[in-house]
Amino acid sequence: MHCFATGPYDRLCLEEALLRTTSGNWCFVNDGAAEPAIVLGISGKPHELIEVEKAKAARIQVIKRFSGGGTVVVDGNTQFVTLVVEGSSLPQVEVYPRPVMKWSESFYAPLFSIYGDFHLREHDYIFGEHKFGGNAQAITKQRWLHHTSFLWDFDPERMELLQAPARAPQYRAGRSHLDFICCLKNKLPDRSSLPTFVEKALSVAGFKVEACSLAQAEELLQQDYLRTTREIQL
Repeated sequence: MHCFATGPYDRLCLEEALLRTTSGNWCFVNDGAAEPAIVLGISGKPHELIEVEKAKAARIQVIKRFSGGGTVVVDGNTQFVTLVVEGSSLPQVEVYPRPVMKWSESFYAPLFSIYGDFHLREHDYIFGEHKFGGNAQAITKQRWLHHTSFLWDFDPERMELLQAPARAPQYRAGRSHLDFICCLKNKLPDRSSLPTFVEKALSVAGFKVEACSLAQAEELLQQDYLRTTREIQL
């Protein structure tokens, strides 16, 4: 699925449904969020990760997602790519967090290595020492989900809504958000580069790519399954 500017809460609810109610493989590319939001991992504690008073003043939506990983601010300049995979479809990839994360690096390397010193560092995609993509994962039985928030661009004021996490990546070396991140608009030729690449990379990885409409996928939301994505009040 390739969509434009869906709401971040609706997108995460759908991703959770894709993971929990189906046995097929999915790729969900969403170019931009319909409205800005702060998104925490399933174990994230708002008062440790968010500048609460600033976030209240900004009246920004706060969401706790079903996957692990860190806290991100998303908006219309965030590009999202989610892969939902049945483990048997990629038998060479063990269904554990680190092997899946490492595989994702090889999936994206043919695109990003053209434009800079691309690496997976801990849970982040980086050019050199600067982060441009944050990853989170969820694994259930022999099925895994890997989703990434890519910074096409960012609003410095919104980045100030986040605290520096106590367990920051070592390579961050105490840098502020603005000194730590970079954006893809300064690297890739245009905004369509990432979505176009993903479809080709799926074929290279051995997947048969078939289109699915958002409306078709949203029918899964009517099923009975464990739902852990939720909005939270500060």
